[in-house]
Amino acid sequence: MTREHGSGADGPARRAGDKGRYGRLSRERVLLAALEVVDRDGLSGLSMRKLGAELDVEAMALYRYAPSKDALLDGLVEVFCLQVDRELEQGPAGPDGAAGSPDWRACLHRIARATLGVALRHPHVVPLLATRLLATPLARRPLPVLRTDERVLALLHAGGFSASDTVRIHRRFTAWLLGYLLVELRAMDDDPGEPDPAFRLGLHRIPAGELPRLRATAVRLVDRGGPDELAAGLDALLLGYPD
Repeated sequence: MTREHGSGADGPARRAGDKGRYGRLSRERVLLAALEVVDRDGLSGLSMRKLGAELDVEAMALYRYAPSKDALLDGLVEVFCLQVDRELEQGPAGPDGAAGSPDWRACLHRIARATLGVALRHPHVVPLLATRLLATPLARRPLPVLRTDERVLALLHAGGFSASDTVRIHRRFTAWLLGYLLVELRAMDDDPGEPDPAFRLGLHRIPAGELPRLRATAVRLVDRGGPDELAAGLDALLLGYPD
């Protein structure tokens, strides 16, 4: 913790400096640095002290941009959503299908693919999509996070769905996408440097007598489904809804 100078010979009280090796801090710079730490060291490696060292400032200087560890974690979800926004903006059409009547199915697929792409770049952030959803009330979530719901709801409204169907499809889409990401990116390797698949997965730790099917199938569970299985599952969930 920094020592604040009191009035008198040392001058008026002041806060910890927030100018480090990358210049003066901003909320965006703090969150992007936090994302770099998590990408490199995982969520368990993120702390205000380590983030301050990353930015070459004292940890206390960060609290004006992220007043708590929870706020910092919410900020990581915010950055994740902003990157999804950028992915969608780079596509051939806006995510809301603004030009004429939106093809709501195609737009949902675009959103799902963009989210998967960002998740593959930042896998350690994916668990926060679930845990912060459980911990942070709706109205207190960052605006970019709320826009992810607004985008889907507006899309379905523009597609002419009733209020009840809009909520139902939104719930199916959100649950499938989040569940798919968590399964796709779940930890599997017990010894990542081991070339033999059985030893890499640590199958010797799984009792064959009690869990025969899991042990027999584990090597295949490592394979990722990718965007094709994501799309197939989404199509199955949307069967029965008119185009």
